[in-house]
Amino acid sequence: MSNNNPLADRMRPSTLEDFFGQEELVGKSSFMKKAIENDQVPSMVLWGPPGSGKTTLAFIIAKKTNSEFVQLSAVNAGLKDLREIIARAEQDQRLGIKTILFIDEIHRWNKKQQDALLPHVEKGTVTLIGATTENPSFEVNSALISRSRVFVLHKLSPEDIQKIINQALTDKERGLGNNKIQISDDVIEMISKLANGDARMALNTLDAAASQKKKIDEKLIKEVLQKSHLLYDKNGEEHFNIISALHKSMRGNNANAAIYWLARMLEGGEDPLYIARRLVRFASEDIGLANNTALLLANAAYDACHKLGMPECNVHLAQCVIYLANSKKDITAYQAIRAAQKDVQDKGNLPVPLHLRNAPTDLMKDIGYGKNYKYTPLQDDSDQEYLPEELKNKKYL
Repeated sequence: MSNNNPLADRMRPSTLEDFFGQEELVGKSSFMKKAIENDQVPSMVLWGPPGSGKTTLAFIIAKKTNSEFVQLSAVNAGLKDLREIIARAEQDQRLGIKTILFIDEIHRWNKKQQDALLPHVEKGTVTLIGATTENPSFEVNSALISRSRVFVLHKLSPEDIQKIINQALTDKERGLGNNKIQISDDVIEMISKLANGDARMALNTLDAAASQKKKIDEKLIKEVLQKSHLLYDKNGEEHFNIISALHKSMRGNNANAAIYWLARMLEGGEDPLYIARRLVRFASEDIGLANNTALLLANAAYDACHKLGMPECNVHLAQCVIYLANSKKDITAYQAIRAAQKDVQDKGNLPVPLHLRNAPTDLMKDIGYGKNYKYTPLQDDSDQEYLPEELKNKKYL
């Protein structure tokens, strides 16, 4: 492979031994490892976030199995491409040659395209490997799913990404081993955390920095990230600064500012479900009883994010943010639960008044459980106390 290719492409592993992360999926005794070694790979869908190794795993399978390997991108390939591949696969099948069809971003194929693929997977004309960042339960034909195995890839840990970076720094054939790069462990750790589980992003960042200077420091990394994409450390201070800005802009009824901070988070790669969870919280904490519909909308937005993912769910989040920002505010529920929790913490486990206790046995009745309790649908309970004696007449609302 040419050294002019991106570092992430040059460093793509060709064996499972060089494949970092996903231990549960490709570990020593895993189904996947045994299937590859025995050349008995089933049709499958690889579901995971960007940079988690879906495409890399497909290429490893291609190298380690005795099959014709064909790759399609669902973004720019259609039915015509599929028909041509199937025609070749049928010819190869008559010669005893298996075909593995790898479709990247398979969720981008529409129902008609996926339906056209189904009979050929059923007959075994091709073994399908589909890769998707979206929930296949919603995005992939259910019949296709039922004839495939779904494997879930998780985002890589910072430790996994540090190993990948170190490998790229020392590899003299494919990586930067001949470039005499000077970089500290702290900067490598910084890159690994900012990559947020995406090995491709980590290597692209390293590649861009190394193309500018031999000595890579934190300042250079920040400059590279600002140029290549918005700097947004999802585990660092900026993450909390921006979610705070979003929250306070909505609280201040400033929908324009709220939309801007929402856009900053989305463009920085924030998990839309994290944002949606914060909106659900805001709907009760800051709007509460002033507008009970806010909580319904926030939950609906969360559900839409779960079903659609990015980029489609951005408009649902925007709709919810604008609505919450423009809504009247009431913090009664927020204040009430905080005050009640403080009393619990300060006063401990206060006993339930006897007249409020359930009395399922005669002994409990004899010692006063439930005695003189007033059944409110039928009796006046205006003088009945519902709080422990120590909190009598306490008001939280």
